[in-house]
Formats: sequence, C-alpha cells, structure tokens
Amino acid sequence: MSEHKSGSSEPSGLARRGSVWLTVKAVGAAFVGLRKGRDLEHDSASLNPVHVIAVGLVGVFLLVAVLIGLVNWVVAK
Repeated sequence: MSEHKSGSSEPSGLARRGSVWLTVKAVGAAFVGLRKGRDLEHDSASLNPVHVIAVGLVGVFLLVAVLIGLVNWVVAK
C-alpha cells in the first residue's frame, strides 16, 4: 500500500486531485493569457496533466467550431 504524507510540498503524480472545474478555469485562463505566477505554480502542483491536456483539446475543438460557425454565418449574410 502506498502512503501519502500530508506535509509533503510536492504531491506525486498519482496524488494530484484537481477538480475538473479547476482544470477548466486554468485552461481557460491560459487560452486568454491571464494567469498569475503563483496560480500557475499552484496549478502545476495540483492539477492532473491528463485532465489539462483533455480539457485543452476540447477547448481547441470548441474554439475552432465557433470560429467556423461565425465565419459561415457572416459569409451567408
């Protein structure tokens, strides 16, 4: 069994427990470019990298879909 030290300053990769909403907020702030340095350090220590990649990919696909829809709407008028 693995033990988790509560006083540890750096969690292991398996102990990262960032919520999906925190991941969405962090990725959204990264898309816009508004993020404080201390928030970046906190995110890198607490968020799961797989979740960050997944949310980032979904964000890119949504951004591209919105841009394509906007261009089609403008061109159709």
